[in-house]
Amino acid sequence: MSRLQALVEHPRFTFAITALILVNAAILGLETDDALMAKHGTLLHMLDKAILGVFVLELVLKLAAYRLAFFRSGWNWFDFIIIGISLVPASGPLAVFRALRVLRVLRLLSVVPSMRRVVSALLQAIPGMASILSVLLIIYYVAAVLATQIFGHADDPKLQELFGDIGSSMFTLFQLMTLEGWSEGIAMPTMAVFPWSWVFFVVFIVVTSFAVLNLFIGVIVDAMNIIHDREDHESGGLTMHEDIIAMRRELADVKALLEQQKAGGQ
Repeated sequence: MSRLQALVEHPRFTFAITALILVNAAILGLETDDALMAKHGTLLHMLDKAILGVFVLELVLKLAAYRLAFFRSGWNWFDFIIIGISLVPASGPLAVFRALRVLRVLRLLSVVPSMRRVVSALLQAIPGMASILSVLLIIYYVAAVLATQIFGHADDPKLQELFGDIGSSMFTLFQLMTLEGWSEGIAMPTMAVFPWSWVFFVVFIVVTSFAVLNLFIGVIVDAMNIIHDREDHESGGLTMHEDIIAMRRELADVKALLEQQKAGGQ
């Protein structure tokens, strides 16, 4: 490992970059206060540019240390794109990019190992989450069709608004799934016409909001366990490899010692 690579991978270097990311996040938040910007705007802009300069220097050091291997890591691409966006001049038609400077805070995801582990788990859980979303979509569509056919044909204008067509029913059921004002805004008006409708709503909420949510949590937790086991296996494999090398060296020393004793006996 080169000295430059050892520098960018040193815990103190990582800690310093993490601290600067947090400071930069605080500065970006302070810049949203007009009164504060009127007093200390120049200082905050200078600090922001100085921290951006440090981030650029960090990127240059990593490029020099890893060369083309730098682009083999998705997290390095992540940092490269965010810093690149921050370097775009925020003036004229490109003024919108000034607001995108807040994306630098997302660099915490690439710097802090525990956050990287969580993001990796989420990415690994996407296939399982897609399957759950497919099941949820089927349940959601079936419930919307049922609600439209059962509640949408009532003469009550409120029910016509909530369940008059498939689009209205899907929107209403989405609100019901999020539990946002579902009792007063949806359940009560419907139960005034269909007293038994609470059964439909309770079953829908239990299936979509609780059961499916637990499935999501289970998939993510399972993905995190897989990543944790993989990291343990890789670290264990590295230790075993080092042990094998040490044993070979010891065997070579013993062999050399035996040969010396044999030569001395002759």
